[in-house]
Amino acid sequence: MKILVINGVNLNMLGIREKELYGNKTLGDLEKYCKDEGKKLGLKVDCVQSNHEGYIVEEIQGAYGHYDGIIINAGAYTHTSVAILDALKAVNIPTAEVHLTDISKREDFRKFSYISLYAEKVIMGKGFEGYKEALEHFANKK
Repeated sequence: MKILVINGVNLNMLGIREKELYGNKTLGDLEKYCKDEGKKLGLKVDCVQSNHEGYIVEEIQGAYGHYDGIIINAGAYTHTSVAILDALKAVNIPTAEVHLTDISKREDFRKFSYISLYAEKVIMGKGFEGYKEALEHFANKK
């Protein structure tokens, strides 16, 4: 089973930005964690990150016919991007939405997620462990 992990806007700043919320670990640490945990579960995991909405849409479209699941943390695009939602709906690949922090307990504008309108699983506030939970979700579907 092949899983595509998509990290969106500002996730490349992990380890630098708002350490009190996101901690000291980097995007590289997160990608290694996802690949290692996926391997333990018998999953092939590829990771991408972009600060560009159109690139994220293209990655989702490119996943069609190549991946069995998508794990996405779109960052701030979670709350603004109908385009990402539409791309997910278009490819119809099972999707888990992950957020490092619990967006339901943050600023009001962060409480709504377009991606949640499509995702079959939403995980918030568990840090890197949320990605592991999403990987386990897909591994259990095999």
